Amino acid sequence: MLRGEIHLAQFPFGDAPGMKIRPVLVAYISSVIPAHLLPSDVLLDPRKPAFSSTNLKTPSVLRLHKLATIHTSSLVRYLGVVSSRTQESVTDKLRTLLSR
Repeated sequence: MLRGEIHLAQFPFGDAPGMKIRPVLVAYISSVIPAHLLPSDVLLDPRKPAFSSTNLKTPSVLRLHKLATIHTSSLVRYLGVVSSRTQESVTDKLRTLLSR
């Protein structure tokens, strides 16, 4: 998995046992966009040209405050890639989030 790539992966499902297939970058990506985005959230809208290479089907949010370590065997398939500008934003937000 290279920096900026989005994959589908079996991801831990909250507090319940089991896994759910989700798009992942470094954190899970959800199509449920909260009414109020957190500073650690990154909006990904595939209808905009800057996000067309993500190959996401619907507008989604990357939830950087929800990190998990998963084994590469959990990866189901390659989905797409974020732009270098989005990757820079992700890196900056992660630095801020993890430096607290």
